[in-house]
Amino acid sequence: MRAAEQGQDVDAMMERAGRAVADAILRRYPDAHRIGAVCGKGANGGDGRIALHALAEAGRETGDELDNVDVVIDALFGTGFHGAPRDDAAREIERINATPGAIVAVDLPSGVDASTGEVAGNAVAADLTVTMHGPKVGLAVAPGRFHAGEVEVAGIGLDPGDTEHRLVTEEILRLVPRKHARDTKYSAGAVLVVGGSPGMTGALCLAAEAAFRADAGYVAVATHPDSLPVIEARLLEAVKAPLERVDELAERSSALAIGPGLGRGDDERALVRRLLAGLELPAVVDADALFGLEPADWPAPRVLTPHAGELGRLLGEESEWVDAHRLEAVTRAADRYRCVVLLKGADTLVAAPEEGVLVSTAGTPALATAGTGDVLTGVVAAFLAKGMDARLAAAAAAFAHGRAAELAPQQVGLVASDVVAALPQALS
Repeated sequence: MRAAEQGQDVDAMMERAGRAVADAILRRYPDAHRIGAVCGKGANGGDGRIALHALAEAGRETGDELDNVDVVIDALFGTGFHGAPRDDAAREIERINATPGAIVAVDLPSGVDASTGEVAGNAVAADLTVTMHGPKVGLAVAPGRFHAGEVEVAGIGLDPGDTEHRLVTEEILRLVPRKHARDTKYSAGAVLVVGGSPGMTGALCLAAEAAFRADAGYVAVATHPDSLPVIEARLLEAVKAPLERVDELAERSSALAIGPGLGRGDDERALVRRLLAGLELPAVVDADALFGLEPADWPAPRVLTPHAGELGRLLGEESEWVDAHRLEAVTRAADRYRCVVLLKGADTLVAAPEEGVLVSTAGTPALATAGTGDVLTGVVAAFLAKGMDARLAAAAAAFAHGRAAELAPQQVGLVASDVVAALPQALS
């Protein structure tokens, strides 16, 4: 943001920013009469004071008192803030959060790191954030996103510019290859899913069904012999075989998905190491296949898809640390394993060595239900099988998965198979 401001009329930009905040308040809270603000000493505080002036011109009662206000403007810290607020600032944040009215943050909630989304101490819990020029990483990545409320982007006269990290939009779905007249079921994307131990067959089935619904032309599954009767009854379109035939199935496949319901025994872990080390197929590695995984010189692209707990184990950290440092955690994992890493959560982060992080915010809270991670695995595998670059395949899968959840006919009581059923519409 500061680099983008170089050579610009800063006073004019501040005027636009402050008035954008005032306009948002007048539009969203038309009945608000008493409006207070907490303004810092920097440019963010200047934006807040300009907003107060514009609101006063509009006939609102404004000031720095927060008692009985209808709206409070948080203009304490801006994009340059890092770390934890000092004691006096922390008390101001507590005062903002204690007000009965709506809280509107200028650029981002005070206490949130704009570059990472990290929250090291007290942070404002905004109802609305009016952010300038473009979305900030800290508003999209947890825990910062949980403090932002609804986010409104206000233009202040700056030209778009390149950023290290990028927000994934629906445009990425244009990169997913579609079936053509000359395609066969194999050239349209052939996926092999390995997993499904007794009692966990649903994970394998969900991944396989998701691969089909993500437009793969062929799906085969290799599973424990004891699981075959259940999977034969549950999966209609997929080819089914015991684990001992996995190498045979791999010969006809163009991507591997390994881990859903696989199990964590010595035999299963040895199988994971062997397949990842020996198969020259792009692979998505999830769930049980992540257990005890060590970095290796793999012969083809690998996409790891952990949740916070699994990523913590891969890095030797607690899951709470991962939740608090999501951007750092996924970047560290990509560098350590020298492959693409997709960190699941309310925001999905996709990292690759020496690349910026791709952030997908598609989805709804309803995705917090068993099996949706297996669905995501199947979608990633389908896109890999179609020949997509691993980083883009992971990001496109994350967006398609989230969009499918948004399109599902119900949010309360949503189950993983609802997401599978909505995938064709999400990709249309």
